Amino acid sequence: MVATAKRWLVWSQMVASMLAVQVFATGQQLLSKVILNQGTFIFSFMAYRHLVAALCVAPFAFFLERADSKKLAWSTWFWLFINALTGITMAMGLFYYGLRDTTATYSTNFLNVIPIVTFVFSILLRMEKLGLDSKAGKIKTMGAIICVGGALTTSLYKGKEFNLIHDHRHFHSPAAMEVSSSNWTRGSFMLVGSCLCYAIWYILQVKLLRVFPSRYRATLITCIMASVQSTAIGLCLDRREAAWRLEWNLQLVTIVYSGALSTAATFCLLTWAIAKRGPTYAPMFNPLSLIFIAVSEALLLGEPMRLGIVVGTVMIIVGLYSFLWGRRKESKLSGKANAGDEASPKPVPGSEDMQLKTYETSPANVKSVYAAMEEGGLKVGVKS
Repeated sequence: MVATAKRWLVWSQMVASMLAVQVFATGQQLLSKVILNQGTFIFSFMAYRHLVAALCVAPFAFFLERADSKKLAWSTWFWLFINALTGITMAMGLFYYGLRDTTATYSTNFLNVIPIVTFVFSILLRMEKLGLDSKAGKIKTMGAIICVGGALTTSLYKGKEFNLIHDHRHFHSPAAMEVSSSNWTRGSFMLVGSCLCYAIWYILQVKLLRVFPSRYRATLITCIMASVQSTAIGLCLDRREAAWRLEWNLQLVTIVYSGALSTAATFCLLTWAIAKRGPTYAPMFNPLSLIFIAVSEALLLGEPMRLGIVVGTVMIIVGLYSFLWGRRKESKLSGKANAGDEASPKPVPGSEDMQLKTYETSPANVKSVYAAMEEGGLKVGVKS
């Protein structure tokens, strides 16, 4: 009885933590959408956000990875710079421009397609195999196809428009939230570019994890570099004081929220979940943020729902779960075939710190792009 109650407590804590991560992501997307449509300069927002994020992550890097502190080689600094440039400055910059020109629900759909784009890139670069000779490989490939089909449906098919709020006499969507067809097309291209940048960033994680496996320090340095890069690019685009001035308004709330909850808190919760359940557990909850955002955007911002987005969203969720299930089955089969060489995704005996350290330092975690992708997902999860 005691053992059952203990297992239930651990399970409930794990689920509650992952739900909290998705709630943080929902709030992040909605707040970002509002301030961007109010005219917030994107690169100043990114510069301030990641400066706050660096301050929040710094204590973890100092206390938890103090033993790993050592002088970094120039090559390591180069890879960290590229990591910040592709994963934050370019990928997030394009995403925010796409978010401003579309809707939060539409933009989040593209985030869920990133694993599939990375899968395609890894196949082209011969870093992964389709694995069509196994049932898991076929399901994984079919999931990827369904997911891409859902993204195309969301982008190309609008369908009937309907509202979750039936009484509009007392609620009207702000004029700043209106999106023209030309802006929607431009935003779609921006989101595609963001998706490609994130996929390239995942590929680069294979190299970065080899040369610099310290998670918190890597995230700290990446956030600082991203803030500097965003500031440099932003000053080239807009040097007006108004574009960089901070005031006691929703923009400041969003910046603090992003750094404290969407970065530091999310990072800690995801790290704990991966240490306990392995890298495939946390991504299973990602589609929930899409549902939360779609409902919240319709109820709070008055955004109409379109049939094409609903159908595409369902396809993306089904495809993503199929893809992750296939990946998990392949990992289990691979683990059985190489039981003596590869680390098990199950928790190892000992403390949480030892569990995390054992899982992080295993060579198996950098053998394929997906090992790096699932581990690097910590950083992408805190940045989106």
